[in-house]
Amino acid sequence: MKKDRLDIIYEDKWMIIVNKPSHLLTISTDNEKEKTLFHKVIMYEKRKNKNNKVFVVHRLDKDTSGLVIFAKNIEVKNKLQNNWEKTNRGYVAIVNGHTKDRDTLKSYLMETKTLLVYSTPDKKNGKLAITEYEKISENNKLTLLKIKLKTGRKNQIRVQLNDNGNSIVGDKKYGNIKFDPLRRLCLHANYLDFIHPVTNERKVFDIGIPKEFQNVMESIK
Repeated sequence: MKKDRLDIIYEDKWMIIVNKPSHLLTISTDNEKEKTLFHKVIMYEKRKNKNNKVFVVHRLDKDTSGLVIFAKNIEVKNKLQNNWEKTNRGYVAIVNGHTKDRDTLKSYLMETKTLLVYSTPDKKNGKLAITEYEKISENNKLTLLKIKLKTGRKNQIRVQLNDNGNSIVGDKKYGNIKFDPLRRLCLHANYLDFIHPVTNERKVFDIGIPKEFQNVMESIK
């Protein structure tokens, strides 16, 4: 995606789905207001009509790339969020080491005051996180995984895979950053499956595996 160009995957009167690049915030923070995907989408809509509005439905970590939905009115935003647990969300990730062919990771997560998420035996105060994965391919050092979220906890994929001994390649927050071939977190939100809040049609979006992920897997023998 060029600096100011959106990679629009789908758009209608009620929503817009964009492929977010890595290294870009979804929404603003105290330190950054304009270099965000939300700002780019709102500017795109304002160029069509200055009265157009955009509402955040969900978000991805700054370093995670992939599919993000924005609503064009508050009613659609609320309907999507109220049914978010019914939305099937899929990812692909390159992890260090080797994994089982498939597995389900379960743990309870908590967050420190410095915003670091960690697994805890404290079931009372921790939030249950469930992540399913399936091996796509592997080489001598790395494994490419297909991942399905069963819950939507902050950083759950990154934390649980690291706990499993398979940190995501390029994860500077939770993993081993000595090997960082793409200079980015190798986690990509590539799949969404949900019921359209207005038309009631099933909408499925699968943008596949990033070419750069495939190149890394093929380059290491």
